[in-house]
Amino acid sequence: MAHPKRKISKTRRDKRRTHYKATAPTIATCPTTGENHLMHRAYWHEGKMYYKGQVVMEA
Repeated sequence: MAHPKRKISKTRRDKRRTHYKATAPTIATCPTTGENHLMHRAYWHEGKMYYKGQVVMEA
C-alpha cells in the first residue's frame, strides 16, 4: 500500500480539490401541466403521476 513520505500541505490539497464543485439540479417545465420538476424524473401533480408529459399513474 502506498505511504506518503511527506505531509501534503493544505494549499496543495485545496488546489487539487478546486475542480470538485456542487452543481444545481437541472429543472424542466412540463409542457402539459406547466409544473417544474427534475429532468428525467416522474412527478406528482393533482393526484396523477406524469412522465414526459403523459399520465403514468393515478392515485
